[in-house]
Amino acid sequence: MASQKVVGCLGGGQLGRMLAESANNRNIPIVFLDSPNAPAKQITANSAQEHVDGSFKDAKAIEKLASKVDILTVEIEHVDTEILERLESEGKVKVEPSWRTLRVVQDKYAQKEHLRDAGVGVVEGIALEKGTVEELWQAVARLGGFPVMLKSRREAYDGRGNFKIKSEKDFGPALEALGGKGKGGVLYVERWAQFRMELAVMVVKTKDGVLAYPTTETIHTSESICKLTYTPARGISAKLAEQAQELAKKAVQSLWGKGLFGVEMFLLQDGLLLVNEIAPRPHNSGHYTIEACAMSQYAAHLSAILDLHVPQRKLRLREPAIMLNILGGETKDSHLKVAAKADQLFGAEGLHLYGKGDARKGRKMGHVTITAPTMEDAEREIQPLIDFIDNINQESGTTSSEPATNSSAAEAKPLVALVMGSDSDLPHLLPGIALLETLGIPYTTRVTSAHRTPEAMAEYAQSAEAEGIEVLIAAAGGAAHLPGMAASHTLLPVIGVPIKPRLGDGFDSIVSMTNMPAGVPVATVGLNNSVNAALLAARQLARKDEGVRERLRAWIENNKKTVLKKDAKLHEMGAMKYAEDVLGVKK
Repeated sequence: MASQKVVGCLGGGQLGRMLAESANNRNIPIVFLDSPNAPAKQITANSAQEHVDGSFKDAKAIEKLASKVDILTVEIEHVDTEILERLESEGKVKVEPSWRTLRVVQDKYAQKEHLRDAGVGVVEGIALEKGTVEELWQAVARLGGFPVMLKSRREAYDGRGNFKIKSEKDFGPALEALGGKGKGGVLYVERWAQFRMELAVMVVKTKDGVLAYPTTETIHTSESICKLTYTPARGISAKLAEQAQELAKKAVQSLWGKGLFGVEMFLLQDGLLLVNEIAPRPHNSGHYTIEACAMSQYAAHLSAILDLHVPQRKLRLREPAIMLNILGGETKDSHLKVAAKADQLFGAEGLHLYGKGDARKGRKMGHVTITAPTMEDAEREIQPLIDFIDNINQESGTTSSEPATNSSAAEAKPLVALVMGSDSDLPHLLPGIALLETLGIPYTTRVTSAHRTPEAMAEYAQSAEAEGIEVLIAAAGGAAHLPGMAASHTLLPVIGVPIKPRLGDGFDSIVSMTNMPAGVPVATVGLNNSVNAALLAARQLARKDEGVRERLRAWIENNKKTVLKKDAKLHEMGAMKYAEDVLGVKK
């Protein structure tokens, strides 16, 4: 039976609106402090308590709200924690999560220092005490050089308050843009995180312990605004997803109070997980829980702060889910066009509009969640809506909403893994790697020896498919057991590239790969022929990827033209002159 305690919420935007919807379903009285007609106030009618108009940063308005409720919570963490501390110390209201947590989280640098002290991995950062160019130089040197991120310590969200510094030319503009020139305690510098993927975990802290929703993959626009979430996260192993949940729980356990926490993190190229930041409230990355889980993040937050039971089984995923944010475009009604298209495609399934009035570019106006028996089904279903939004952006001349990354060359998720027994094999793989780049096929390269690191080799082969790899190319010389051993630990197709060793002609490498026992196949190409390995991988991918198919067809056609040109030139010049002038063969 739901508690009759009255909940007060600082902030009444879209998160508050969905919190109100959950409260309404359970007859939990909830009162909001925000501007008149805020999204949350539009759908709640309180006979016993009236909503409070005003700013959630204003002490008097907060006091007025506190006088009407038993528990105060937040939809946004940028509130006056001094008044919250006083009100709770005087016994006038309970604050959940604690004002201590809100105070730490408000200052992003202090938040990172707190997490580091708690043994939670975070990106290394340095606070600026003076806000000068000289201080920036020192910070860059300590962090290992360019690029770095200059960040505001407070009031930063959705990409605001961040400035990428690529060289010393950016020092002045960065300090000016973030308002920290000549000021201490305003900005901090962070090492550039070469991440492979951004992940998020919604964590519920209750009186009984800490629980976690599934690990979610988040995709952001070039303006660092969340565009899409995929749950469960694609391209990572179950083991890594569990590690992300445990890291998120550890981070939240270090904070005070109860409620729902959104934990955002980076998955680095080397597989290391680092917490980026924590939101002490329901979070954009958790919208999917409304349709995809038995208990939404909003219901879980209310239950946690009211000391009601939150069963872990209710946080499990019913079906894979994709959430798409409806962001404002160039016109005031741009979000309504997207909503109408969603209605046409899905019959309003999972459609949420926030009641914010006119759209502004980049403003979160609503979201759509699609669930399906498999992630592939969900991706196929939502793709027409993604294409519709991208077409609108292109027609209006706005920046593409393609996801932005913080990684270098290998920005897309790798589909092909090139593994080698030794880094000395890499030069022989470079022609194949160049072809993969020409064909626009994302790849990753790893060194893992069948003999020197057998456990690591086996673990990588076993986890490759879960991380999104579709083809393995394995290169080895000498005994050349790597391709065969990899094939014994995966269902992925394995292409072997025999490498000519320093001693011998490479025949033993070829035989080692081709003479695999029945049941463990390795598709072996010629000695040092990584180009054919890349072509085989491309043909495998082209079976279901039309883009790869077209690029491969164009490459083959270009190859054909090259051969025909050589034939014509040979015919025109004659064999002897062609051999001397073109091939460099002396008579």
